[in-house]
Amino acid sequence: MTATTSTSPWEELVTSALLGTDRRTPPAGLLPPGKDAPVALLDAAALHTVRRRAGLRPAPADAERPAAAPHDLRPALPDAARRRLAQLLADRGPAASSGRRGAAPDLTELLPQWLAAANEHGYQAPPSLLPALLDAARGRTDLRQQALAFAGPRGLWLARLNAEWKFALRGGSGGSALPAADDTEAVRRLWEEGLFAERVALLSSVRARDPEAALALLGTTWPTERAEDRLMFLDSLRTGLSALDEPFLEQALSDRSRNVRGTAAELLSGLPHSALAGRMAARAASCVALDRSGDEGVMITVEAPHECDADMQRDGIVPNAPSGRGERSWWLGQLVESAPLSTWPTRLGGRTPPEIVALPVSDDWADELHAAWCRAAVRQCDPEWSRALLGAPGTPPSSGPGTTSLGERSKLLAALPQEERACWVAEFIAAHGLSEAFQLLGVCAVPWAEPLGRAVVDALDIARDAGSYPWSFSGVMGLAERCLSPSEAPRLEVLTATPAEQEDASPGAGGYWSEAFQRLVSTLRLRATMHAELER
Repeated sequence: MTATTSTSPWEELVTSALLGTDRRTPPAGLLPPGKDAPVALLDAAALHTVRRRAGLRPAPADAERPAAAPHDLRPALPDAARRRLAQLLADRGPAASSGRRGAAPDLTELLPQWLAAANEHGYQAPPSLLPALLDAARGRTDLRQQALAFAGPRGLWLARLNAEWKFALRGGSGGSALPAADDTEAVRRLWEEGLFAERVALLSSVRARDPEAALALLGTTWPTERAEDRLMFLDSLRTGLSALDEPFLEQALSDRSRNVRGTAAELLSGLPHSALAGRMAARAASCVALDRSGDEGVMITVEAPHECDADMQRDGIVPNAPSGRGERSWWLGQLVESAPLSTWPTRLGGRTPPEIVALPVSDDWADELHAAWCRAAVRQCDPEWSRALLGAPGTPPSSGPGTTSLGERSKLLAALPQEERACWVAEFIAAHGLSEAFQLLGVCAVPWAEPLGRAVVDALDIARDAGSYPWSFSGVMGLAERCLSPSEAPRLEVLTATPAEQEDASPGAGGYWSEAFQRLVSTLRLRATMHAELER
């Protein structure tokens, strides 16, 4: 059987290995001559494995060689840090087939933190480790931003030579050296001819210096860009969004792509003085009012929209409700979500956000209205409304003032200052334990502030002493390994001892808790060592 032109040499070798050389002989020229087919197949596989790991694709001998890799002017890693990176990239963590992780640190989970710290120090990636670094980023999207920044211009150069690393060419900074701000010809040429990652980096760079020039640059090619590229370029305007962007975004409301139109409307609604925000405020205010005529005092009344007209759709209101959702409530939620939060104190009698949230709402509209206010507070990054909608941390999530969703609560927390956020979650854990706190912990700054770290450790200790089922806390324990301050390690030593088994405890629970705390302590100490290795 002969190969088709669309099949790569590596695919041919894999197919032959799977089927056997007796059933599938690779094409002539792919195997070295003078050897039996099985042996020749192994030799060819070894050769192509080296080529693949080096980021090279087999090419005819007379093909043009790639240009030399660009220089990376960043300082080299200290030797100890370079060895640590090689270990982190090679390690796959302890075997998880038994369901237990053991007491050794999981190095794979520490790689994102190591990359972030290395980038803060401004180090360059060792050339010999670039293939492994790009492979790791290909398999883990959570690594990509930090890995590509660390890989730098050489990583981008290498990614051009291996189709498996093409993800590096479609996002992030691209690692390329950008032209000087006053070199208009170089800027124009890179914008028109560069890779997508280079163009995104260029747009961000120009925007940081001159927002109007960045919009003008984007406008030169906007009509001919692909829809997915227009969407990503538009999304990059979130950073530094200002009133200068309003005319461009207003034009994007008429884009032929629904996703582009929706993103433009979302960005405009984040500008409280934009024309779109004003239109949304008028529509939302016409649906929500105060009623003082009832016997029960003042309450909020709601009259949801009866139609979704063309003007509403142009401003980003999606007309078709999801399955199981009423159209009118769907339209109302979008209007309130898009209206500036400054609309409501004036509309509702000069009340503050906590007073507004505490008002009763007629006809079972409270959940819908509060959920829309939550989304508006997240979109507009409004800490005052976020506090009001979160309520006191000791309030049960099911009876909170804004939303029963922990996912929504975690988004509201992200609008608060870091220290306040950590204290709120610490009090929440003290009141409710860890079972409902996992999502909330994910939005807290790393390393955790001392009150939060102590609250987590105390809750884990209480769960252990209560004989709780230990495996249900493995997710929080994994977060603690990555997020607790390494300075907490000495205080945790006492928890590494195996407690006496209780009659009502899960079998083997004491040994698991001891193992988990041993792993936590050793991980914290390893993190401290990793940071020390990055210091010169």
